Amino acid sequence: MQIGIPRSLLFFYYYPFWEELFQELGIEVVVSDKNNERIMNKGVKYSISEICVPMKVYVGQVLDLVDQGVDLVYIPRIVNIREGVTLCPKFLGLPDMIRYSLEGMEDKVLTHKIEHDSDDISDWKDYKKFLEVFDISKRDLKKALKSASQKWQEYRSMHRRGFTSDQLLEDIKRTPDTGDLTIGLLGYVYNVYDKFVNMDLLGKLREMNVNIVTFEMIDDAVIQKEVDQFAPRKKMFWEFSNKLLGTGYHFLKSDEIDGIIHVTAFGCGPDSILGPFIDIDSDEYDTPFMTLRIDEQTGESHLLTRVEAFVDLLRLQKTKEARKCEKK
Repeated sequence: MQIGIPRSLLFFYYYPFWEELFQELGIEVVVSDKNNERIMNKGVKYSISEICVPMKVYVGQVLDLVDQGVDLVYIPRIVNIREGVTLCPKFLGLPDMIRYSLEGMEDKVLTHKIEHDSDDISDWKDYKKFLEVFDISKRDLKKALKSASQKWQEYRSMHRRGFTSDQLLEDIKRTPDTGDLTIGLLGYVYNVYDKFVNMDLLGKLREMNVNIVTFEMIDDAVIQKEVDQFAPRKKMFWEFSNKLLGTGYHFLKSDEIDGIIHVTAFGCGPDSILGPFIDIDSDEYDTPFMTLRIDEQTGESHLLTRVEAFVDLLRLQKTKEARKCEKK
């Protein structure tokens, strides 16, 4: 049996877990192609126009897997990974959207509900459906989930050592970035690591000798502390929005961060609340902040010009500050 996993949304956060889980169960994993013009166009064609570009990409990725002939496409319904906090509503309805909006998908979606109190989604009770679908024992399922959890913890440990998800998933053997500038790149993993939609933003920053810090690299306790301090002002209802919120305020307060770039998809509801808070408070902390909005029509020259100008501004500011220190 072949299980297809779309290379989009939380793929960049959980793929090592999913890959290890299915392989331990003796199931072949097929990943959709990297996002490209063909996949993007297909996703746009078969999606409603109102949804955000990450969801359109996801539709295209699912159709790519169908074209590859997989038996099932794995689309878990992740309700929460923290008690009392959920995910974006589009994530909650994702399995249904795929099953009932795309022809022939009703019997090709493998889904189950994940409700957990931490990012480690390895509680076997959430995977009971697998016992019947794959005709396996509870013992085998628990063993596979334990192995998947260990693999994912190793992945997260590498994040905290300064490696980005694209480096880890593509097995790029390199040391963490060592540029003369450090930018806090604020964004959901599917916006940060989709090189087609964001015009390879990470690659361009690296070419400019810029260090990149993402929320995955920040310790969970540090993020949660910032979220707790912020909570009296406005409670965020979405888990990954909270991760970005806490990370954003950590970036604002950190002397190691020279500037912040917020990568957001046009039409993202949670980001429309998150972004303004960081933007407004960036003036108080005197931290340069820029928002990059992406969609299926984003132009490379437009994005590159803005990024180059922002990096030049940061270098100019850093040079002026260095000169002031020398005079003192």
